[in-house]
This record gives sequence, structure tokens and C-alpha cells, in this order.
Amino acid sequence: MIELEGKEYLYFSGTSYLGIAQHLDFLDILTNNLFEFGANHGQSRINNIRLQVFDEFEEEFALSAGAPAAAVLSSGYLAGMAAWKALFEKDKHTWVAPDAHSAILPDGIFPNAQLDFTQWKKDCLAQSEQLSPQKILIIGNAVDPFRCQIHQYDWVREIAKKHEVSLLIDDSHAFGVIGDSIYGTYDQWSHPSINLLVAGSLGKGLGLPAGIILGDEVQIQKIKSTALFGGASPGSPAHLQTFLQMEHLYDGQKLWLNDACGIFAQETADVLQVIGSQDFPAFVYTDDSWTRQFEKAGIITSSFPYPTPESPSVNRIVISAFHELGDIQYLNDIIHDLAQ
Repeated sequence: MIELEGKEYLYFSGTSYLGIAQHLDFLDILTNNLFEFGANHGQSRINNIRLQVFDEFEEEFALSAGAPAAAVLSSGYLAGMAAWKALFEKDKHTWVAPDAHSAILPDGIFPNAQLDFTQWKKDCLAQSEQLSPQKILIIGNAVDPFRCQIHQYDWVREIAKKHEVSLLIDDSHAFGVIGDSIYGTYDQWSHPSINLLVAGSLGKGLGLPAGIILGDEVQIQKIKSTALFGGASPGSPAHLQTFLQMEHLYDGQKLWLNDACGIFAQETADVLQVIGSQDFPAFVYTDDSWTRQFEKAGIITSSFPYPTPESPSVNRIVISAFHELGDIQYLNDIIHDLAQ
């Protein structure tokens, strides 16, 4: 629920997919850890005095994600920048997916907005066949949060049969959501022929004010030796410690989120104005007039022009594990009334 001008609304927006940031059990443990570690930790990770929680978090997260190593930073944007800087070389071919987040875009490299992801994938495969063996950097998101589409990258292995391939994926909207675990997509795309880095924000599904990079030991140590890593403050140690203590809570939240998305997807399967998948907790609706009708019914959804203020509005319904079954049922009732 949110309150606007004295009226309460059901909130079907935002990126707190697992509802962790409002969960009372999480907040209770976090409060204790804030007293333990303080409200902020502005000290470099390479200082002579170092908190063990950062290493413990990186080791646990990497192990659970199926990655050899991890580097945790203060934000997903900083993690994305550190990742592309570790992989980008001017003499490489760099192919960027049309919906790639700006955090993982090298300076001066821009996506082709005229293509959708499928068209871009076909273009990459066609170019790879025409080129002699090259160094190629491929950059993209695990999921397009605005079109609510989950992307696949198994086709990159075909390119890697001929070329030396590095792959950078932004998992910001995948952590906590995509796949069987809460640890993102690294293990799906890891392959001996591909130099893989997965970066992203932990502040969405996982509710942590931090970012992370997953990769092999060599790449992660390379990133940790940079001024960008050593000169920046790390993420909140209190939040990272709370995650380590409350992983079981995340698992429970994800199970309910999967059920909630399945219920919503099934109930709206025949509604032509609603587009999405039970595998991602955001659904596009195509009728702009619904935004106002939802508000009249006490529901706030995500609706704003993207990617520029002059662009058409992108309208989405975002399901969270903080929603209750009655919330989902009420939303479905309103949608079926509007769709008649």
C-alpha cells in the first residue's frame, strides 16, 4: 500500500520483487546489524582495517550463483561500469543488445534502437559467420524490464566456436527472480569457451543497497585491483550481513512470488491487453486508459514515458511477494471488468 493525498492505494509498481525491503523479519535483523556495523561504512575495501563480512558475502554469493568469484560494490551502476571497463578494448568488436542498460555500455558505444532483441541476435550470428576469427564483446541484459521479456544467451556459444568471445550480462532485474534460485543467471551462461561477467544491482529483487560482479578469479582480481574498486566505498555491511543470516527468508519469498505470478498469468491469459510471462513479475498492459481506471479503483501501476520524456508511455503491472492473494484477486477482477 502507498498513500497519496490522503488516500491509500494498492501498489503494483517498483522493483522490490521479493518484498524484502518491507519485510518485518528482515527489518528486525537489519536493525540489530545496523547497531553492530553502523548506518554507513565509507572506508575503502583495500584499507588496512577490513570487515570480514564483505569477503564472506562474496564467497557465499559466488558459490550459490555457480561463479568462481565475486566483487561487491556500492551500487549496480558502479558494478556495471567496473565490469565493462574490465572487458572493453577498442580493437574488439562490441555488439550491444538494443535494451542494454546504460551501466554496462562502454563510452561511445550505443545500441541499435531500430532492432528488437531477436533481430539483434540474428544480426550477431550473421556477422560472426562473415568475420574471420576476432575478439568480440557481447553486451546485454538478462531481462528487458520494460517489455517484460526474458533473454536467452545460449546462442553465444555458437559464436564462441570461431571467435574469442567475452559476454557481459546485466542481471539487475534477474537477481531474486529469474531461474530456480535467487542468484541470477550466471550458471546458465557459464561455458569454458566464453569469458563471462555478470553484473548488476542487488537493490531490486534482493533489497540490498549494493551491486555485484560475478566472474572467474582472474577477471574479478583484475577488477579488485582497479582504482574504481579501491577508491569507492563498498555496500552497506549491515545489509550484507542480514542477507547472510536471512537467506531462508528470500527462498520463501521467491516461492510465493512464483505462485503469485502464476496465478496472475493464468487469470489474465485470455486478456489481450495484458502481455507477460509467469516467469517474470512484471506485465505490460497496452491500453493507456487503464492507468486512470486503475487509480479510480485504488490501484497504482507503473506508467511513464520511456526512454525519453517524448516517448510513449510504458504501462506495467509489477507483482511483488509482498502482495497477498486478495490483492492479486482484486487486481484480476478490475482487469476483467476493463477488458469487457
